[in-house]
Formats: sequence, structure tokens, C-alpha cells
Amino acid sequence: MIATTLYSDPACPWAYSENPALRVIEWRYGGQLDWRLVLVGLTEDASQYERRGYTPLRGALGQARFRSRYGMPFSPAPKPRLSATSRACRAVVATRMQHPGSEWRVFRALQLTNFNAPMLLDDDAQIADALRIVPGIDPDHLVAQIDAPEVVEAYERDRHETRQAAGSAAELQGKTATTDGPVRFTAPSVVFEKDGTRLVAGGFQPVEAYDVLVANVDPTLHREPPPDTPAPLLERFPDGLTTQEVAALMARGNDRPDRVAAEAALLELVASGTAARHPLGDDAVWQSATATEAMDFASRHALAVS
Repeated sequence: MIATTLYSDPACPWAYSENPALRVIEWRYGGQLDWRLVLVGLTEDASQYERRGYTPLRGALGQARFRSRYGMPFSPAPKPRLSATSRACRAVVATRMQHPGSEWRVFRALQLTNFNAPMLLDDDAQIADALRIVPGIDPDHLVAQIDAPEVVEAYERDRHETRQAAGSAAELQGKTATTDGPVRFTAPSVVFEKDGTRLVAGGFQPVEAYDVLVANVDPTLHREPPPDTPAPLLERFPDGLTTQEVAALMARGNDRPDRVAAEAALLELVASGTAARHPLGDDAVWQSATATEAMDFASRHALAVS
């Protein structure tokens, strides 16, 4: 397998908007990629954002631009105040330590809630509410572990690893930052490693960049083609997919994703009773009707951060 590390943060709109490309790579190469999630920890205190000139209005306007350009669900509205990302990141780390593998679901739940509700990522109660859509975990217990010494230590290891990007291909491309001192990877950055070969895709990249790197790391891999309908995609990703993710997954070669065609095909599945549509922001999350651990965004996401 190819060791694949994603450096990311639940507050980053670039990282959130990269989800369609990441889903494509997951579909094409499946279990041949051994994924690891490393938390960037963009800010420890909201005052760091204030010093950089960020405001709730600026954040909402930025989300509106990301929505129109990249297609992930957004519900842009000024939040009550700025919030830091450290506590939400540590909730993901706590999940990784106590429920290995579930950190990906927790991370996605935080992303979806953060960009589609007035959530504050440094409010423990709101973090717990956002995680109630994730099956198999105890959100309140995980949030209670945010300040545990072992969780803080593991989180600091993530932050340190993220801030080792000096001299990397990401820095050469201008895909790093020095907002808190050391040169760090920006979210999302992906590193592919195998047999001494290490290739870096720094920051936001088109799916073709990932594909070229994976193919060069190991040209003997199996590469799954896109399906003819969204049905296999909803089975492969039982927690659900957004419309833009499905459009990207159904695109062939370097074709531009056809969002209109993807949505029409998804609606056909809903009409036939084989899929469900859960409204989210200005879009929806689509799931197979046979998903055994369905995350019902229609009823449960509405309760989060109410």
C-alpha cells in the first residue's frame, strides 16, 4: 500500500472544498492507499484570526465564493464571533485514539456542520452536538477528553509534524504558510510515500495532481474507473455524498464534472427508492437507501448547533 497522509483542519474552506477530489482518489485506488489524518491546528485562540483581520462577515463572504466556485454545500451567514480550531482538532485526535478509523467520520461531521450552521469550533457543547450524527461514538465523552494530557500531547505531535514543510515541494509551489512561525503545510496537503519515494501535493490541488502522483509512486496499482450510475458510489460511501462529490466521481478522465447530470441521476435513484436525499445548506447529502449506519442529516443535522 501507499502511505497517504492528509494534513487538514475542519475550519479550512479550501480543505472542505477539496472533498470531491479526495473522494475520487479514494474510489480509484481504494485499499491500496493507507490513509492517515494529521490535524493542522490552524489557531489556538480566536484572537489569532482577529490580528490577521478576519471577521465573521469576511468568513461568510468567503464561503459564498467557495460555494459558487467549488460546489460543496455552504450556508454562508456571519457567525456570532470568530472561533479557534484547536478544540475541534483535539476532538478528532481523541476519536483517533479511542476509536481508530472513526476520526474520519468525526472530521467530516465537523466540516459539514461548520460550513452549514452557525457552529463555533471552540465551543465544547456545539462540538458534541455536531458529532451526534456519527454512529458508534460517545460525543460527550470525546469532548470531555479534549484537555486530557495524552490527547493534548498527540495533538501537539500533529502540529509539529505539520510544521515540517520547509524545503518541500509544497513550499516551492507557494502552498505553505508561516502564520505561527515554522513553515507548515496548508490544509489540505497530501503526501504519498512508498519504498523511499515521497511525493507531496501541497495545499489545494486538482484531482489530476493526486492521480499523477499516485500513478508515479506505483504504476502497478489497480485504478477503478467511474461507474455508469451513482448507485455504486452510494454503496461505497455509506455515510453519504454531496452532489459535487458525485459529479466528480462520475467524471471520466480529465472531463469536467457534470453536476446537472449527476443530480439528475441521483434524483432517479431517489424516485426508484434506492437512494435518499438529505438537504444540507444549499445542496444535499445523498445516501443509499440500504445504508446500515445512515447518518440522517435531514433530521439529526438540524438538531446540531440549534
